[in-house]
Amino acid sequence: MNRIRLLSEQVANQIAAGEVVERPASVVKELVENSLDAHASRLTVEIQAGGRSLIRVTDDGAGMSRDDALLCLERHATSKIERAEDLSCITTLGFRGEALPSIASVSRFSLTTRERESDSPEGTQVIINGGKIVSVKACGSAPGASVEVRQLFFNLPARRKFLRAEETETAHIRHYLTLAALAWPSVAFELVKDGRPVWQLPAVQTTDKLAALGERWRALAGGGEKLLPVDFSAELPALHEQEEEQETPPSPSRFAVWGFMGAPGVSRATREDQHIFVNRRPVENRGVNFALLEGYHTALMKARYPVCCLFLEVDPAEVDVNIHPAKREIKFHREKAVRQLLARAVRETLLRFHAPPAGNVVSRPPPPPRAPLPAAPPKPGPGAWPDLPKLYQPPLSAPPPVPISIPVSSQPPAAPHPSALLTVPLRLVGVIGRLYVVLESDRGLVLLDQHAAHERVLFEQMLRRLEENGSAPSQRLLLPETVELAAREAQFLREQLPVLARLGVGLSEFGERTFLLDALPPFVKATDPRRFILELVDQLKAAGEGVNPLRLGEQTIAKTVCRHAVKANDPLAGAELENLIEDLRHCAMPYTCPHGRPTLIEMSTRELEKKFGRAQ
Repeated sequence: MNRIRLLSEQVANQIAAGEVVERPASVVKELVENSLDAHASRLTVEIQAGGRSLIRVTDDGAGMSRDDALLCLERHATSKIERAEDLSCITTLGFRGEALPSIASVSRFSLTTRERESDSPEGTQVIINGGKIVSVKACGSAPGASVEVRQLFFNLPARRKFLRAEETETAHIRHYLTLAALAWPSVAFELVKDGRPVWQLPAVQTTDKLAALGERWRALAGGGEKLLPVDFSAELPALHEQEEEQETPPSPSRFAVWGFMGAPGVSRATREDQHIFVNRRPVENRGVNFALLEGYHTALMKARYPVCCLFLEVDPAEVDVNIHPAKREIKFHREKAVRQLLARAVRETLLRFHAPPAGNVVSRPPPPPRAPLPAAPPKPGPGAWPDLPKLYQPPLSAPPPVPISIPVSSQPPAAPHPSALLTVPLRLVGVIGRLYVVLESDRGLVLLDQHAAHERVLFEQMLRRLEENGSAPSQRLLLPETVELAAREAQFLREQLPVLARLGVGLSEFGERTFLLDALPPFVKATDPRRFILELVDQLKAAGEGVNPLRLGEQTIAKTVCRHAVKANDPLAGAELENLIEDLRHCAMPYTCPHGRPTLIEMSTRELEKKFGRAQ
């Protein structure tokens, strides 16, 4: 007796539905993607009972003829690709041809469509119950398509009982529609829940993609967050394997990043407000997450994540979107290069935020004389650091601070995006609790944490001094240690030996999976060599190859400058506060301390008026 059976088409469709249709939000995703691929300019999504009872997606896209309407319900029937080679260069959101037959097999399904270019007002309606065609008839229809899905999983009780509460399923649908609306500002979106409109987002009519995205973002999330515009482009470097295999060098591939990201101090406890799109497709990718954190290095506190809406544009041949049933995850052909360029884009945006506007520099009066800083610190011995300069010597009795004007560059012309706080005029008002410096700007109230600000100043001064040699100092161990690793970690570490040498770590191969550790930076203590190497592997995987030579010592440097920086209750005179702000202005990342805490907090005049009831 044969034990291998050929499954029926209905069972095969239900199995496929288990991969494609996870919950009502999955149905909305597949139907909206089909509408966007059909070049719709307006989309209406109607749901009832969180998508359990009804999901209806109506668009004004290209529509289908009668024959196409029947053919699209067959498995692997699609208009997106024709040949196997097309899978390596996918430019549409959908391409498999599985969604409609899978959805129709687990619901009461209805498709009404008419071709946009057809002169006849007659459309086609196809009704399917649980994968079986009930009727096909002509009907009146507007150009485009309307897909209605009722009683999802009515024939699969086991799947239906795993659906969550109505509010939870509705939240998943809204989350996906938020992503789709952000990716396509030129398309009007409307969401109707239980007969009541929730969203009515008009199409944004502008050719400026950043302006269109900003308007759509404000419509969805409000305008309360300070966001920085990102506009970065570069060329992806070719892989070494490509250069060796091809006689002629491969043509460069363009890589671009644009969108918005949170200004220093804007973060969240989760990644919920971190929206990443690759060629307008919302995706999840660990490498991209690591690159974002690397770009924000020392500008985020631990366990905090950036707020962003970034669009990565890359040649479709460089991206594999066919690795996940729901197409949520993707794979880059040159992932290391993508990670490096994305981290660089984020870093340059943060640095550019603080940079003064070009051509808007005015002469500053010379600051009051202060104790000079040593040109170069003495070389640190084992476990020792050079003495850090103190900002001041505490006076016996500090005079009360007097209001003084701190000269800065003139205010830049008005722009739709926030200007850097340290580039606007500031006036010293006083000090609260001998820690928080009160400043006034033409935009409102500014508070400065003198300890965090001095930490940032000393941190960057120390890094600049230790980076003069281009590599971290290294000290030989009295007794070298051997470390044996798993095959995957060993292979990764073998590729990173040049990077480790730059970090001051003396590591050499001592076997197939064994390494000899014979040198460490003087500021690193490794009581457990194997644990130290494993943590080092994790740090390198997160940071990438372009890691700072002193990355291993940054935590120690941060702790050291924390001890040397001014503390709470350390009184500072007006001239000393002026010097502190001037030093902070010359830092590369002045808005956070080395631990990611903010150094400056701004409260606009509008916010003050709201708190006092003078404005709504």
